[in-house]
Order: sequence, then C-alpha cells, then structure tokens
Amino acid sequence: MANFTYQARDTSGKPKGGDIEAQDQQAAASMLMDRGLMVISIRASIGRKSGRKRRQGKVKSQDLVVFTRQLATMMDAGLPLVQTLTALEEQTESPVFKPVLRNVTTRVEQGHSFSEALSEHPKVFTKLYVSMVEAGETGGLLAEILDRLASYLESTARLKKKVKSAMSYPVIVCFIALSIALFLIVKVIPIFAGIYKDFGAQLPTPTQILIDISDIIRAYFVLAIGAVAGVIFGFVKFKQTKRGMAIWDRTKLRMPVFGKLVHKIAISRFSRTFAALLRSGVPILETLRIVGQSAGNTVVERAVEKTAASIERGDNLAVALGQHPIFPPMLVRMVSAGEQTGKVDVMLEKISDFYDEEIEATLSGLTSLIEPLLIVFLGVVVGTIVICMFLPIFKLNQIVQF
Repeated sequence: MANFTYQARDTSGKPKGGDIEAQDQQAAASMLMDRGLMVISIRASIGRKSGRKRRQGKVKSQDLVVFTRQLATMMDAGLPLVQTLTALEEQTESPVFKPVLRNVTTRVEQGHSFSEALSEHPKVFTKLYVSMVEAGETGGLLAEILDRLASYLESTARLKKKVKSAMSYPVIVCFIALSIALFLIVKVIPIFAGIYKDFGAQLPTPTQILIDISDIIRAYFVLAIGAVAGVIFGFVKFKQTKRGMAIWDRTKLRMPVFGKLVHKIAISRFSRTFAALLRSGVPILETLRIVGQSAGNTVVERAVEKTAASIERGDNLAVALGQHPIFPPMLVRMVSAGEQTGKVDVMLEKISDFYDEEIEATLSGLTSLIEPLLIVFLGVVVGTIVICMFLPIFKLNQIVQF
C-alpha cells in the first residue's frame, strides 16, 4: 500500500485535494472516480508510507458523538456508506479526526467491512463501538444500530459533562484559596516580619509560626515545588499500574461522600453499556467481556469477569450478578425480572435511567453542600493568615520596647 496526493474536482466543479491510500496510482484514480471526483493530478506522496504509524492527538468525545449521530442519520436516509463517510470526512474540522476518517473510508473502498476499518483505530473507536457496528452489519441493521450507538454516546457524554461541571467549581475555589495563601506567605508575610523585627520583643506564637513557615517555604521554594511535582508524578504513574489502579478504584468507592456517587456512576455506565450491546445482538459472553473492559473501575471489571465465568458454568445472569456486592439488589431483581420476561435490555436501560437521575440529584445536593463549605474554607485559610499577621498590632503595647 502507498499514499498518493491528489487534486480533483467534484460534480459541481469545486476543487478537492488530499491524500488517498491505494495499491497503485491507477487504483487510487479509480477510487477517486468512484467518489464522483474528476482527477486532475495524482502523484505518490514523498517520505510517507502507509505502514508507518503516524503520531496522532486525541479525538474529542464530542467529535465522535457528532460523527456517529450524523452517520446514523445519513445511513437511515439511504445514502451509501462510502458517500456518507466521504461527506463526513470533508466537513469535519478536527485535524486529528479527519485523517482517521480518510483511512476508514479508504479501507471500506478497498473491500474491508466497516467494523474492520474502525478496528484499525482502537484509540478512537472502542471495542464497544466496533462490536455494535459489527453486530449491525451482520444483522443488516447498521442504520438502526448506529442510531442506538449515537444515543448511548450522547447519554454517556451528558453524564460525564454533568460530573465535570459539578466537580470543577470546588477544584477552582480550592486552587484560588491555596494560591492566595501562597502569595501571602511568600510576598506579604516577609514585609510584616521585617517590621516586627524592629520591635525587639517576642512575637505571639501563631505569628512566629507563620513567619517561620514563610522563611522555610521561601528558602526551599524550588525544592518544595519539585517535591510536590514529584509526588503528583509518582501518584499518576502508580495509578497507571494494575495494582495502583485497583487500590485507587477501591479507595474511590470507600470515600465518605463521593464513594456513593462513584458507585452510582459505575453502575449506570455498566447498565447502559450492557443494554446497548444486548439490544444490538452481541452474544452475552462477548457483551460481558466488553462491558468489563469499558467499566472504568477495576472493582466492577473483576466482578463482571467472575459473572461471565459463572454464566459459562450454567448460572443465569441474575444469580451470577447477585454473588458480587458491587451490584445493588435492585439491579439484580430487575435483571431477574427481565430474564423472566425476555426483556433484560429494557430493564438495564431503566436501571441506567434511574441511576442517572440519582446521580443528578446527588450532584445537585453536593453542589449545594460544597458551596458554603468552600466559602468557609476560603475564609478560614485567608482569615487565619491575616489574623496571625495582625495579632502583634492588637498587642502593640505589650511587644513594643521603647
């Protein structure tokens, strides 16, 4: 395979240009004509080989959501897949996503299935995405499956946006409070320390402690920044290991306030992913494998793996799920009812909707609770520093030596 750079015009005479991957120049020209383009020039790209992987940035989740929704709409309208992919490639503004779509379009033109073309980009299209597309291709319901996939991605993105929005406010306030405190300690306190030094008397203990802290921080400022950066870097690296990730995920679930929220998010994600795959016709064991990989929490992932093993031994889904405390009793009961009525996917969808509402209510409650606490935190941090610095002035007649 080789890359070719081309210049062409579409049916309206509008100039088009770009890169295309093909066996040879003639095959590239044929592929362009199949797209309805009139080739003006085509030549081999210099210094680039198709087999060499190019470094790519990360595709935004919003770009993927929009692409999936538009793809589902256009496929439902009856447009051919290649024409749809070509149109979406041309209209996307993402410099990272555009070459991915170009490669997918080329692969489909060469005779590969759509799911095979998507699977070549695992960082963009997850196993869940590829499996649902593959199920749609197998059952001849690609447009319908894409519509379900788009709805799933939209629901997931909406939940993620709500959580980020709720958590960003306390993070920003804490950062501002610590920045103000650091500024006062490094810049303002030394000025007061110089003034109080001329008094020639022993300062109040809180004031002296604050001045000592300021001296230590200023003396070892670079070292302190390096130490903090080292701790953060070490934590991030440890969290990326299997053991570190497992410890961190268990810790999140045990947090006093946020643990329940993390648990609800994990169960909602599990239920919605499970429902989407089952409704698309993906086999149960393959569904469990994909759900475990996309759970986002190692505790849930291990429970799903054990659930799959139990089902292989002959247990039904509700019994297998009920063996693990991470799955709440309500989920187990509704899955059991779904198995009896043949509507497990519907029950899982209802569970996911229920937990999404619970998450929204929890986030609203946390926001209402955190806001006054953060104001108090900000006042205590800054107020303590200010009071400690002005304490000698309140006792001026005791500490000034004439």
